[in-house]
Amino acid sequence: MLDRAPSDREAAPADLGSGTRPVRFRGAGFMPKAGRYSGWIALLAAILIWQLAGSTGLVNPLFLPTPFAISRAIWQLATSGALWHHLSYSILRIGMGWILGTIAGIIVGFAIGLSSLARGVGITFISALFPIPKIALLPLLILWLGIGEEPKIATIALGVFFSTAVSVYSGVDAVPRNLIRMAQSFNVPFQAIVRRVIWPGALPSILAGFRITASIALLLVVSAEMIGAEFGIGAFVLQAGNLMQTDQLLAGVVILSLFGLAIGKAINWLETRLLHWR
Repeated sequence: MLDRAPSDREAAPADLGSGTRPVRFRGAGFMPKAGRYSGWIALLAAILIWQLAGSTGLVNPLFLPTPFAISRAIWQLATSGALWHHLSYSILRIGMGWILGTIAGIIVGFAIGLSSLARGVGITFISALFPIPKIALLPLLILWLGIGEEPKIATIALGVFFSTAVSVYSGVDAVPRNLIRMAQSFNVPFQAIVRRVIWPGALPSILAGFRITASIALLLVVSAEMIGAEFGIGAFVLQAGNLMQTDQLLAGVVILSLFGLAIGKAINWLETRLLHWR
């Protein structure tokens, strides 16, 4: 057979060798990473602009005090002892309400996730009662439990309970059923399956629910203290607003923000300890 000259199409791969260039890998997926200092730099820039706007008179300090005035108000509250007095009441109410609501929510959530009867009854009641604003029940709880700490703690516990129950049974439903069937095929007891298979599988969803319930508890304690409390961060913010002490008011808001940030850091630490396999 006569040899034929290679066509341009056949010679193309050989010619590409000399003109290739490295191409950046494009298949890394969507994995955004938070910068180490970008968030702090943006926050400091916003505070600096805020301070300059107040110092130059562009913003009336009566309506929006400068960060320096807010910091001075926080310092005065801390040195006088009023800050710790109000904060101790709020921490007590949040802690008691969150613990009670979380324990009850975990129990009910696991019952709904593991029992057909509990699922049929529990989801109906949760779907009916979950949309009700829990702060609207505070006057009724005062009639039932009296004037004191009990109605405020019960309001927080109710708000935490429903969100915890939903996150728990959603986490139980998300556990791969193949793992449960595999454990059952080896005749593993029910309690061991719950402890060794279902609990670790549902734990990420439960901890994600903790973030939501911590925010709910913080919102409810402020609302409850504004309605029927003499001491607490919410009562302090309401009193400062009524007296037009906007620097004290924003000082209370900043304290609430820092308190929420501390709770978020605590949950992050809990996730690193409990979800060490991730």
